This record gives sequence, structure tokens and C-alpha cells, in this order.
Amino acid sequence: MTTSAVYKLVNFPPDKGGEKGFASHQPDHCHVLQVVFRTARVSARLGLLGNGDFDKESFPHTVMCAGGTFAAAAAAAVTMEIVYVYVKKRSEFGKQCNFSDRQAELNIDISPNPELAALYVERNPVDTGIQCSASMSEHEIMEHCIKQNNAIDIYEEYFDDEEAVEESDRHRWFFLGGGPYPPILCLACSPSRDPQEIKRTATHLSWHPDGNKKLAVAYSCLNFQRAPMGMSYDSYVWDLENPNRPEIALKPSSPLVTLEYNPKDSHVLLGGCYNGQIACWDTRKGSLVAELSTIEFSHRDPVYGTIWLQSKTGTECFSASTDGQVMWWDIRKISEPTEVVIMDISRKEQLENALGAISLEFESTLPTKFMVGTEQGIVISCNRKAKTSAEKIVCTFSGHHGPIYALQRNPFYPKNFLTVGDWTARIWSEDSRESSIMWTRYHMAYLSDGAWSPVRPAVFFTTKMDGTLDIWDLVFKQCDPALSLKVCDEALFCLRVQDTGCLIACGSQLGTTTLLEVSSSLSTLQRNEKNIASSIFERETRREKILEARHREMRLKEKGKAEGKDDEQKDEEMALNLEELVVKAEEEFFDVIFSELRRKEVEALKKKPKPKKQSVETEGGEELLEENVEEEEAPEEAGEEREEEVST
Repeated sequence: MTTSAVYKLVNFPPDKGGEKGFASHQPDHCHVLQVVFRTARVSARLGLLGNGDFDKESFPHTVMCAGGTFAAAAAAAVTMEIVYVYVKKRSEFGKQCNFSDRQAELNIDISPNPELAALYVERNPVDTGIQCSASMSEHEIMEHCIKQNNAIDIYEEYFDDEEAVEESDRHRWFFLGGGPYPPILCLACSPSRDPQEIKRTATHLSWHPDGNKKLAVAYSCLNFQRAPMGMSYDSYVWDLENPNRPEIALKPSSPLVTLEYNPKDSHVLLGGCYNGQIACWDTRKGSLVAELSTIEFSHRDPVYGTIWLQSKTGTECFSASTDGQVMWWDIRKISEPTEVVIMDISRKEQLENALGAISLEFESTLPTKFMVGTEQGIVISCNRKAKTSAEKIVCTFSGHHGPIYALQRNPFYPKNFLTVGDWTARIWSEDSRESSIMWTRYHMAYLSDGAWSPVRPAVFFTTKMDGTLDIWDLVFKQCDPALSLKVCDEALFCLRVQDTGCLIACGSQLGTTTLLEVSSSLSTLQRNEKNIASSIFERETRREKILEARHREMRLKEKGKAEGKDDEQKDEEMALNLEELVVKAEEEFFDVIFSELRRKEVEALKKKPKPKKQSVETEGGEELLEENVEEEEAPEEAGEEREEEVST
């Protein structure tokens, strides 16, 4: 914006000092500039006429001023006419000063009234909103900004020539006590609160795909069968420029557990309900549900994960639930799923043996692969385009002691992915399936969510149930977080990072969504960071493979030793069995011998003839008869003695 001024030479009488000066008549929005210099003594008289009421011949030294008013100077002994045209920016004149000097005024005087003190009611606590600014109309704001920018350049950069801080300097500052990162800047302590009287948990967050100026928040109560009476089912979309009131309310048939913006159509949102249904909204049509899946073909448990697929139509998505099913949908025909995969790692496709899915991961660069985090702490890697249903489950990764609440691939290295569950966060590699390659220490508080930084490959964020946000930088240190921030007193349940990496949104147990802005060092890719992060992941993967091979060898040795012990036990058992068999065989052998001997003796006794008895009347004959009887008993006694000898 420029302004022009035409200046007229005015001759002053000698009694005024003989000064010649320039005077300008300008409009109110321009500043007055006066230039004075000294010349020879002249005499003149000044006459002022209205607009256009002058005679150029009578007053040849009259010119038009900037304000449209005309000035005339009478003829003098010596006259001179000088005209200057000044063209400048308004900001070069400086800011206009509108001060006035006047006496103090008393506008009102209220004397104290003791009677009013008895009517005073103390208000405790006092809750006053401090984020609302004075309401101004649009044209007033624009006019104020334009005027201010004309006087002062509000977009001026004062430190353009300052060089960026090098990586080595950052670490040097830390060891000197300054720390590698400046503090986290809080944009708004509470940009959005659950407007309902009965507070609910903020279970999921989703950034608007265009500009990231809006945030969709899903509210739900995850306590099974303990939801309070009269709890609202509504979820909201918040505008960051007006955090005191939601922009639009989404009204589902059941509380929303998850909510996602469509990356190809920012007016469409996909939600997973607590009763297992899939709902779809179009914000151009209002707050009511545009499309809803039928309850017969939906999930049987709450839907904990929904993801949009990178398709040509932009209408395909899939969902996961704790009922052990992953379903694919097309919102153009959302009444029933297009495909269903059962998370049965035994590959028998039995729903009663399926693992409950609680988190999902899909990378657009790997369109046929997806990953599922389960309640049992196992990550299942799947292939959607497998020939049979059993082949769709490729492999599993086991390492957590509880549900896996967060699962995300590294945006720079998709082979590495992050899992958050129980009291730790773990980093895995697809090349090492037996254990994770990196992990955090066990925290005192339970971890609830986590996410990678979209701009830095070595930075990730985690939230805990004690209300703390941890920021990890693997390049700086791996054992402890680079920064820890106490966001709120209640538990943090969800986390979402903006695409630029500058803003972090955290949802709490009481429905408060806190927006944080991190420092530039955490949201700017550092020099050579990609190579450093890649070398860290490769090194840890190699180390883990070496350890796995060593453990495998040790297990084989232990197995061999166990098998050797089993063989020795079998040999000892066989030796004991042989002795018993020998003793038993001897007993059977001698029994056969003894029975055969008895049989032969009995047969021999039967074949021997009996002696004849003689009857003698005399005494001598009686004695002979008795001797024969004794001789018959003698062979029997001899046989019994032989049997005793044989037995001994």
C-alpha cells in the first residue's frame, strides 16, 4: 500500500522568521510529514480557497495538495515554486500514535454498602474458561491485521541466518546439562473434553487427512456390563481452532470403540461399535449413520480395530474383534462382509480355538500382508491372497504376557514393527520369529498404546496408565526414554501422531483429549539418521539370530542327553528283566523235573509185584508176617527221602 503527497512552497512574512516551509494536507489514515529549510527573506500572503475555487492566472503558484484542498499564495517580490512527490510504503512511516493529553476524569463513584456483604456467597471451586478470546466480526479482524501489518511486518523472521544445530552439538549440550531437546510445548492443555455429564473413555483418535486441523474421537466404556445408566453413545469430531465445542456429533446405535477417517474421502468415517457392528458416516449428510452392517453378519464382540485399504474405489476396509475373526467390507454393500479369516493358529479354522484380535496393522506397500495383535500376547502374520484358508496364517511372534494394545510397522523400514503390551514395548524383525530384537525395560505402570514417529525412523511414543507420555529416541539412548511428560492425573488410553510429526494427541480415561506439540529436534529428520537406524536394526537382528542358533544348539544337546539317559534306563530295565526271566525259567525248569520224577516213581511202584502173605499158626509164623509188612513200608520211606534230597 503506497501513498503520494504533493508539497507546495509557502512564503512566510519576514516577521515570522523569514522561513520557507513545505506543508501538506493529507487524509486521516496518512501521517503528516513536514520538511523545513531556510532561504532568503521574502514577503507573501497566504490565501486558502475551497476545492476548485481559484484562478490559475491570478495565483500561478497554487498547486493541488494530497487531501484535495487548494492553497493560493499572493504575488511577492521574489517567489519560487518547488514540488516534491514522495512514494513510500506505509510501514516505513512507523506506527501511528493516537495519544491525547487530557485531565483525569471520574466516570463513576460507588460507595461501599455494608448490607451487600451479608449477601456475598463464596464460590469454591471456581471453574473459569480461559481459552475463549473476544468475539470479533470477520471484517474487523481482517482490517485490524491489515493495518497492523502495514505498520509492522508481523511475518518478519528475526533469525533467518541462524545455522541449524548439528547432531554432535545436540549430544554435547546434553552432557553439559542442557539436554538434547528443548521442552515439549503444550498447545492446549485440554483441547477437547467429553461434553457429556457421565464421562467416558477416549478409546481411539483419528486425524483429518486434509491439513490435520480436525480430530475425530471415539468415546466408549470398556468395562464389560458395568456401563452406567444413561450413558451417551455419541462420539465427536473436534476442530482444533475451536476446542470448546465439537464441530459435529456422530450418533451410533452402540458406543464406538474405534473411529477412522477415509484417507481418500475426508467426509467419510468408519467406526467399530461395541456390539460388533460396522458403521459408516458421511459428514455432509449429518450426524446419523449412513451405512450399517447387519447384526447377523457382524462381529460377536467389540470391534477394536478398523483400517481402510488402499483400493481404487477407496471403499474397502477390514476390521478385527476379540471374537477371533477378521472381516473385509465394502461400504457400498456393507450389509455383510466380503471375506472372513478366523485367527486359529492351529490352522483348523475352528472359531472356539481362535485368538481374540485387539489390534491391526496394514502397510500399503505390502498390500497382501496384514498383522493382528491378540489378547494372548501373540502377533499373527497373515497373507490375504493365500490359496487356502489354512495358508492365510503365515507365522506367529510370541513375547508379551498380555494383550497387545498397539501394533505398527516402521514407516521407513516395514520389516521392523513395534508392539506395546503388558509392561514393555518391543521392536521385532520379520527375519527373527523366536524373540524380539529390542525391548524396553519393565515399567511400574501398564502400557496402553504406542506409535512410531512419521518423520524420524528411530523415534517412537508410548503412553502409560499413570498418565505419562514417553518419547524414545534409539539414536540417543535405548535403555530409557529421551523425554517423559506427565500429561494428566488419570490413565492415558490412546495415542495418535500427526502426519507431520509435530503434534501428538492423547486420550485419557475421563474423555479428555490433550494436544501436545513437540520440539523441532523430535519432528525433524536428523542428518544420517536413516542409515544409523538401519544399522541398529540390522545389528540387533544379527545378534538375535546368533543367540537363536546358540539356543537351538543347547536344546539339541539337552535333548541328546535326555535321549541318552532314556537309553541307559531302558538297558537297566532290560537287565533287571533278564534276571527275573532267568529265575522264573529256572523255577519252571525244576518244577517240570520234579513233576516228571514223581510221575516215574509212581509208575515204578505200580509195576512192582506185591509179596504173598503166609498164615502160620505158630508164633514163628506171626513174626514172619510182620517182617513182610515192614518190608512193604520200607520202599515208600526211601522214595520220600529221595524227594527231599532232590529239593535241597
